[in-house]
Amino acid sequence: MEYKILDGKATSAAIKARLAEKVKEIVANGGKRPHLTVILVGSDGASMTYVANKEKFCREIGFESEVLRLPESVTEDELLKKVEVINRDDSVDGLICQVPLPKHIDAQKIIAAISPFKDVDGFHPVSAGRMMLGLPTFLPATPYGIMTLLKEYKIPTRGKHCVVLGRSNTVGRPIANLLSQKGEPGDCTVTICHSKTPNIEEFTKRADIIIVALGVPAFLKGNMVKDGAVVIDVGITRIPDVSKKSGFRLQGDVDFPSVAPKCSYITPVPGGVGPMTIVSLMENTIKAMYSSSSV
Repeated sequence: MEYKILDGKATSAAIKARLAEKVKEIVANGGKRPHLTVILVGSDGASMTYVANKEKFCREIGFESEVLRLPESVTEDELLKKVEVINRDDSVDGLICQVPLPKHIDAQKIIAAISPFKDVDGFHPVSAGRMMLGLPTFLPATPYGIMTLLKEYKIPTRGKHCVVLGRSNTVGRPIANLLSQKGEPGDCTVTICHSKTPNIEEFTKRADIIIVALGVPAFLKGNMVKDGAVVIDVGITRIPDVSKKSGFRLQGDVDFPSVAPKCSYITPVPGGVGPMTIVSLMENTIKAMYSSSSV
């Protein structure tokens, strides 16, 4: 079977151009530039790279952006106070606290302290609750990006069986909820599988759509997928590779060489879901401009 690539890089670039035009229009009409603030604690390499990409993206589409860099030794109380200051700053539209956080800080407590009106990551309990009820809210960026990719490529979802591998609060659970809701994309029958699910291949072999968000490199193999399936790979792991200048290569949760020939559509890694995540954050930030600025 000849598969087609769900190209997140190209799709995000098209959305990026639209967002840049929207920002120009807002400013031309006397409005303020969208303003995103990111709190970065410590010096985790992957987090620093991700935050740098967000800064670059903001510059390219005309956003105001800043990164508040804090030492790994910052206390939970100190971080909560920083969050509170930004919550009350009407010039800031969106606030992200980059995870993972040091072990001495309760990430859930920090997320809950962010104003729901500035929660462009979509992780606040209010955002999660509104999403579950199908109410307007900030959607978590990666699930939002997946839904956008399905919509842009006009992938049929109504009545399809979708299997989600992974039950995290950032990807697995929210994407399962979104795809089960009424609408297009949506109206799926959704099964969530995880590390305690026996015989996962019995579920994946029957799936029309498979979303893999386990963090286990090359987990999904060709013999686990039926012909014509749509496969979306959320995983991204650095694998040591001496042949690369960087010393590593990026590997998704899908064994691409064996899975792709069975698919109708499949995302690559890199260049699939990753770029869609960042563009979704920017879309949330523009939405945040029009929400209440009060805490």
